[in-house]
Amino acid sequence: MSKSNTHLSPFRNLKNDIPASIVVFLVALPLCLGIALASGAPLYAGLISGIIGGIIVGSLSASPLGVSGPAAGLAVIVLNAITDLGGFEIFLVAVILGGILQLIMGILRAGIIAYYFPSSVIHGMLAGIGILIFFKQIPHAFGYDKDPEGDFEFFQSDMQNTFSEMWKMIDFISPGVVIITIVSLIILISWQVKLIQRNKIAALIPAPLLAVTVGIILNLLFKGNSTFQISSDHLVTLPVAKNANDFFNNFTLPDFSALANPKVYITAIMIAVVASLETLLCVEASDKQDELKRVTPTNRELRAQGIGNILSGFIGGLPITQVIVRSSANQQAGGRTKASAIIHGVLILASIIAIPSILNLIPYGTLAAILFVVGFKLAKPALFKKMYKQGAGQFIPFLVTVIGILFTDLLIGIALGLVVAIFIILRNNFKVPYEINKSNSSGQEKIRIVLSQDVTFLNKASIMKTLSEISNNSTVEIDASGTQFIHQDVVEIIEDFKVNAKVRNIELTVVELYKGKSAEPIQHFEILEHKN
Repeated sequence: MSKSNTHLSPFRNLKNDIPASIVVFLVALPLCLGIALASGAPLYAGLISGIIGGIIVGSLSASPLGVSGPAAGLAVIVLNAITDLGGFEIFLVAVILGGILQLIMGILRAGIIAYYFPSSVIHGMLAGIGILIFFKQIPHAFGYDKDPEGDFEFFQSDMQNTFSEMWKMIDFISPGVVIITIVSLIILISWQVKLIQRNKIAALIPAPLLAVTVGIILNLLFKGNSTFQISSDHLVTLPVAKNANDFFNNFTLPDFSALANPKVYITAIMIAVVASLETLLCVEASDKQDELKRVTPTNRELRAQGIGNILSGFIGGLPITQVIVRSSANQQAGGRTKASAIIHGVLILASIIAIPSILNLIPYGTLAAILFVVGFKLAKPALFKKMYKQGAGQFIPFLVTVIGILFTDLLIGIALGLVVAIFIILRNNFKVPYEINKSNSSGQEKIRIVLSQDVTFLNKASIMKTLSEISNNSTVEIDASGTQFIHQDVVEIIEDFKVNAKVRNIELTVVELYKGKSAEPIQHFEILEHKN
């Protein structure tokens, strides 16, 4: 093993990865429960997929910072599928088949799709999710929890939207929750001050764990106080198993008789496509956040996700993807290797077996404070400033992605950003497929058109427009000597112009037109070829 690989070994980075795994665990736990609730699935289904996403997918994946589990982007699909298919047991068969399809996609190297997403859209996704997390946590921070954790769509399951929910919460503010949120925020922010970080004892205590501990203590102190007591609706609600049989009874087995139902296969394809797309987007985003700039093998990631979904479907879990909120929390908490993702899965499993009653004392206000910090770091003003400085070609797709995610959902927002980014690329291709120089000698216009390195069919309209606007009786040189690739459609336009030039008394010279052409030259025109 090389020195650099040894340096990044999970066993040599546990001092970073264990604290990070605790943060991810605290963020993941309510999200697993909230996404299960939003999906219309048993609460344990969210926990099962969180455990498998951490332990199984984390072990098989090569993503250093990515964390997998149930995804908010699939909640609506799951909710509708359970209803359409007639039961959760039938839906689990679709999850298994979707996992098999993902495994096949990984084997066929479909992960290359990830490399075609523009960086402006990926940065927009991170910022959009950050702003959305921040807004979604405001009601929880004040004690209003009608919309469950894990609902990241603009139009919410409680018939409100992201902004109307904040207006609605005014009538339900809980003083005790507000105090817990503020205290938790003070702890989280204070622990980032250099003075605290330099203290060896304080540095050993993860700030989120301290915030959660203080939140539990305050919750217990407020009990019996009519003003500050925390409602049970504002506490983590974990299913408590009284014994081993009770624990395993929460697992649901798939109904394989549903293999005869065509709707199952349609749902499986939908799960495989959406889960793979969300995973690949998250992989790109996670890699961009990585300070060491490591690159995740996307095909291996698809195979890991596929195996995770197959296992999740077999024991009653929700579909799994790599998820940006947990992955970002991992990176911001100082995670260095995939050990943090694996350990977070172990922590979920251990906690629901050993300490579910203690976890049920955690106020959502503390978790909201943790997510406030995560959201702010994802959508720092510095990021907007950086993207703005990169010009309109980068800033506009970035901003469209942010706004799209904020007012629709993750996938639609990304799709809007991608459409705008492609439009800008097409527009730039239309504008600059060549360089044109004009001069005038003895009353005759001389024009030299130098084609760019790659001239595709996207440049047809621009080139045709330029050639049609050339004045009669001109001298024209079209120089393709520096062109590595030229599409057949563009060659035909130039060949047609050669014929038209004779009619318009245009003296035309074409330099090395066929050097970069994608096919054999058409022989029915004679075009003069000069070489420099």
